[in-house]
Amino acid sequence: MMLFMIVAILVCLVCYIYRSLKPPPPRICDAPHGPPVTSPRIKLSDGRHIAYRESGVNRMNAKYKIIVVHGFGSSKDMDFPISKDLVEERGLYFVFFDRAGYGESDPHPSRTVKSEAYDIQELADKLTLGPKFYVIGVSLGAYSIYSCLKYIPHRLAGAVLVVPFVSYWWTKVPQNILSEALKLLPETDQWTYRVAHYVPWLLYWWLTQKLFPSSSIISGSRALRSDKDLAIIEKKQENPNPLMEKARQQGDHESLHRDMIAGFATWDFDPTELENPFVEGVGSVHMWQGMEDRIIPREINRYISKRLPWIKYHEVPGYGHLLNAEEGKCEDIIKALLVDG
Repeated sequence: MMLFMIVAILVCLVCYIYRSLKPPPPRICDAPHGPPVTSPRIKLSDGRHIAYRESGVNRMNAKYKIIVVHGFGSSKDMDFPISKDLVEERGLYFVFFDRAGYGESDPHPSRTVKSEAYDIQELADKLTLGPKFYVIGVSLGAYSIYSCLKYIPHRLAGAVLVVPFVSYWWTKVPQNILSEALKLLPETDQWTYRVAHYVPWLLYWWLTQKLFPSSSIISGSRALRSDKDLAIIEKKQENPNPLMEKARQQGDHESLHRDMIAGFATWDFDPTELENPFVEGVGSVHMWQGMEDRIIPREINRYISKRLPWIKYHEVPGYGHLLNAEEGKCEDIIKALLVDG
């Protein structure tokens, strides 16, 4: 009888551990019991669908065609305000899209930094944006821009990294800079990023267990927000964008967790090894960093910009991580890109 009880307890324990580690299936859009599709989508060569949103002047008449890549926990309905006057004066066309697993774009269980560039290239081709286009990546979405600079540089007319993602396991950035930058984050976030890098199969459990806090960003903690960020957040809360509620509708694991795993995985390249795609002087790459940003330590991005002097580095005093929330700053980003483009 005692042996039977021990076996039963062990079986229950194994089942509990298995259920705790195994993410639930995604709620795929347009599938039975899944969210409806309400946005235009293109079908990629591997059968996945990418949802997108267009703004600005008519695509066919645009002088500048710009793909904007959203960050962590965001979607194609992100903030990137530009005045109508500037849009029409410069002939700007923007396309925003839901990255894999976000919003209404199909999940991509094997997504990598590399796959991001080819998703962007296919989106551009399906929308007939032409042989070259501009790309802008915000926060974690900036790893997609690094991917474009590495794998499809010949397709770029210009590129911008806004408060760009950093990995603490890049191989060519000095270890002391990476370590010191990581220490600036709350310990809970430090451990979460280590789990994403070293034991990604454990990340779902780590981010969903209730024993201890794991991610200040996912929990909505204000610990890493600057005063300017907090003011912007409070203003947004007065008039929230209801469309942003769809960002994580297919499941946190397919959007947030896989995004984090891809970003903190071991990359096939280091950003400091990238080559200038615009050696002939036509086109430019820009990096924008808020000096009060507590989510992305600026020391790492400063180092990258020094190693790659062809990246035009802009530090913005008084601003934190939410640089793309205000029209004035977004217009500064666009004007700098097009002047040098």
